Amino acid sequence: MSDNKRIKCTFIAGGKYHDIDFARLEVLKLLAEDERIRTRVFEDYTNLDAIMDSDFLVTYTCDVVPPLHVQEALRTYVESGKRWYALHGTNSILRFLQDGRVDAPRLAPHFMETLGSQFVAHPPIEPYMVHVVDREHELTKGMQDFETTDEKYLVETYSDNLEVLMDVGFEGEAAGFVEDQWEKKRHPVFYIHRVGEGAVLYLTLGHCRGHYDMYDLNPPLEYYPAVERCAWDLPVFYDLLRRGLDWTKRPALAA
Repeated sequence: MSDNKRIKCTFIAGGKYHDIDFARLEVLKLLAEDERIRTRVFEDYTNLDAIMDSDFLVTYTCDVVPPLHVQEALRTYVESGKRWYALHGTNSILRFLQDGRVDAPRLAPHFMETLGSQFVAHPPIEPYMVHVVDREHELTKGMQDFETTDEKYLVETYSDNLEVLMDVGFEGEAAGFVEDQWEKKRHPVFYIHRVGEGAVLYLTLGHCRGHYDMYDLNPPLEYYPAVERCAWDLPVFYDLLRRGLDWTKRPALAA
């Protein structure tokens, strides 16, 4: 591929309970660091033609699940050799119950099997250590364990074939979620899930919320008291984003 040939990216940024505007802008600024990348931006997966035509896919969503025929197309897209950088809540399905708890129903197994995991719960946001599992991989080489304050994703994995690059340990209660009791276990934070000739790269960090991002609750919460930026406040998070984007666009460079 010529160094001067454009690279087509589809970026899906949408959903609930997060400051999607903030995350969208930050990721777009990183994509713009490579002038060859031309990005189309959507709120959901409905523009399947744009996705299938793109060289790589990036998603930052929460509770956005495509219909089954699109899930199948996404699997085909990755299997064909494309890469997908999935951020934070891409693997989430959330239902707020009348008793105030949050459920994570398993309504889209095909989608989650492609991603490699589904979000189930998180304990209250507080500082925790992220452990670098593979210090020799190109995506993590030279990186050290670090502390962040973010949602600690407790997930159900859908594959035995996850290449876990970073993880976190947890044992205890995830208050407020239906599945609130957790035995001691390591949960992936940054991993590769190879699907056919392609792969999904998943990073669970990156929660963000502003004052006006909880309006989708029933009844709506018109003003959320805190602004939460979490890992976005850390240079190491932007390093992971840049490394991930460079890795995800790689097949397009070789085409």
